Amino acid sequence: MDLPVEKWKAHVSQKWTQLKPSFKEKLSLTLSLRDIFLLFFFLRPEDEDYLHRLSKNCFGKDPSAALFYKEEGNKRFQEKEFAGAAILYSKAVSHAALGSPDMSVCYANRSAALFHLGQFEVCLEDISRAQAQGYPERLQPKILLRKIECLLLLGRSQEAGGAISELESKVITDKSLADLPQQALLRKISQLKVKAYEEVTGQPPGPAVANEAQEDVERWEENSSIPNASSAVSLSFDLQRGRHLVASKDIQPGETLVREEAFVSVLCPGENLSRQAGVETTCGTEVTNGDLSCHHCLKPLLASVPCHRCSSAKYCSQECAQQAWECYHRTECSLGGLLLTLGVFGHVALRAVVVAGFAEVRSLVNSSREDNQEHDVAEIRGRHLATAAGTEEKPETAKPLIPSCDVDGKYRGSYHAVFNLLPHTERHSPEHKFLCSLSVAALCKRLAETGLEAAAELSPALKVLGEAMLRHVLQLQCNAQAVTAIRESGSGKSIVAHSEQVRLATALFPVTSLLNHSCEPNTSVTFHGTTATVRASLPIHKGQEILHCYGPHQCRMAVAERRQRLRAQYFFECRCQACLDDLGPNVKSAVSSKGMFHCPDCQAPMQGGDMLRCTRGACKALVSRDDFLRRLQTLQSQVRTALGLLKTDKPERAAELLLKCRLDAKSFLSPEHVVVGEIEDDLAQAYATLGKWQEAAGHLRSSLRVVEARHGPSSMELGHELFKLAQILFNGLAVSEALRTIQRAEKVLSVHCGPWSAQVRELQEMKACLLDPIAAVCFWKS
Repeated sequence: MDLPVEKWKAHVSQKWTQLKPSFKEKLSLTLSLRDIFLLFFFLRPEDEDYLHRLSKNCFGKDPSAALFYKEEGNKRFQEKEFAGAAILYSKAVSHAALGSPDMSVCYANRSAALFHLGQFEVCLEDISRAQAQGYPERLQPKILLRKIECLLLLGRSQEAGGAISELESKVITDKSLADLPQQALLRKISQLKVKAYEEVTGQPPGPAVANEAQEDVERWEENSSIPNASSAVSLSFDLQRGRHLVASKDIQPGETLVREEAFVSVLCPGENLSRQAGVETTCGTEVTNGDLSCHHCLKPLLASVPCHRCSSAKYCSQECAQQAWECYHRTECSLGGLLLTLGVFGHVALRAVVVAGFAEVRSLVNSSREDNQEHDVAEIRGRHLATAAGTEEKPETAKPLIPSCDVDGKYRGSYHAVFNLLPHTERHSPEHKFLCSLSVAALCKRLAETGLEAAAELSPALKVLGEAMLRHVLQLQCNAQAVTAIRESGSGKSIVAHSEQVRLATALFPVTSLLNHSCEPNTSVTFHGTTATVRASLPIHKGQEILHCYGPHQCRMAVAERRQRLRAQYFFECRCQACLDDLGPNVKSAVSSKGMFHCPDCQAPMQGGDMLRCTRGACKALVSRDDFLRRLQTLQSQVRTALGLLKTDKPERAAELLLKCRLDAKSFLSPEHVVVGEIEDDLAQAYATLGKWQEAAGHLRSSLRVVEARHGPSSMELGHELFKLAQILFNGLAVSEALRTIQRAEKVLSVHCGPWSAQVRELQEMKACLLDPIAAVCFWKS
């Protein structure tokens, strides 16, 4: 996903093996980025032809595809799978030509699906789009009736009255509607008129769709030196840690430290999400991140607005579509297949230079050449203001000149900061640099072909852009930020949400990138669209470093695995406090102990290498590690089968299989093993789907014990699990325990996600309902 597809990597690897040893040795030396990019001359016409065949995916408009997706959407609509139908209609809209009859009909059909989903505002938008695209006059009454019902349900009675008059006039006077059942239409209009009159004269309006998420209204004092950061943090620098953020005062859990818009972000293709979206996986109907999130702002898509030139880019509004076109999509539109083939890192690199603009890119590239890579090694050498100013102040008393800061110490959170992120050129393998160079060169050649300067040689301007893009591709291994979101999945019939964290996009955040890693961090990072918010998850004392987890966490991995992963991807040996503690004498890894196998005979922990012995002296059990691993693999396969049953609305069979899995797991796994917790969580979901709230709550409490033991009592993971328990207790009428659980979940999630997050607001709504007996009775009767 991040790097090019396997076939292109294999092709370049074959070229690499054919290079002379002397050249490979030269490339293993620390060359400048300019020198590395000049390897583009190894890209031969036959390589370009092969890459063209790999990237031949059709992203243009295709009327036959529009017809296919419309018909598939109609099938789902008839089966009352309205969410799946809406997604397939969106695919049809993306493939339909602007102004074509197919586009108007698909917008109208999607409006019907949205109406059944209760998305009345968005339904009205689609009705307007259908009319603007020339929806047939003879079918207009259908969407006008739908428009009137939406307006009434939204309490907009006066607008509904105007629409009723328009429809009534059209039915009576328009001869093209003669073949429609006019009497039925007029009766329906009469009923709507009565309803509109009742609302205007004081009857309460019908249920309206929920407002959009309330904006985070947390207030903070803006940092005068670091854009998008709180005044509670300051930027520091030393030779060991490089640039990093420290607390300039005592910080409490939940305080917002950074709130930053991504400089650029690119939606990840993602895995197939069709089951979660309610669409069966058949040829051509796969659902990915691109169908569920706006390609510009990353917010969830209900009814996408397509690019009018390609079928791949989809947006949540015309405003996002226009902004994307003006900022970068004008350049990227014709490159869809190639960008998919070359991977997300290549796409992010291209978008970064396009958004920055050639003038700024050229200025920084030329500056880096003149400084002889000074930008790359500035942090290592630790330049000083005194030296730069030509004074004779002693280096040990001089204030360090931090890269990307002005002379007055103000950090430039812009493309200048992005450009100065370390590419670690000398640490990447020669073969990897060769792959990146040829991939960027191929992209530059395609840019030349799509412009006015098509030629066999790259122009000086494209060589500058290519050098900058190569820099960004190498930077991204250590500096890319995965943008994640909580997405609901599982059976659509369950009242209780089953959610999981998914990766939406890869982005560059200039300020967030200043955070160093810890395997036991003191911050949490959450995302709303393309905005990252960093909050303190623990108390942070003045002068203490503000730390983020790059992935390997103390609660999820043993120390050896954590350090190996960080060394491989980020090129450093982790010496955070958690690693130092775990490496101390007579210390057992917490993860290791919680992931241990237990004796099948007496349930005591098993220890050893290839052969595991029971730790209870009286027990002589001896089992090979491979036998345990085979049992674990079989167990996990059975759990996946049960989840498949649950997702296809077979909760009874799923629960039956999961109970067998639970019994098997208890016979050889630690009570705190992650698989034990997952089985309990899946059982809770199955029983919740069946409406057996007491059983569901019991299994979720067991899952909570595993999560708390592994992640801690104030972790985000525990907050999400408490949220699910609150839902189950609320629906099961367990008022007292529900209120206690809501209070605990709200406290944890407010720290990590903020007081205005969707889950916290839902918890507050549940609490308000439980504290209001009349509202509670109305809810449970409905």
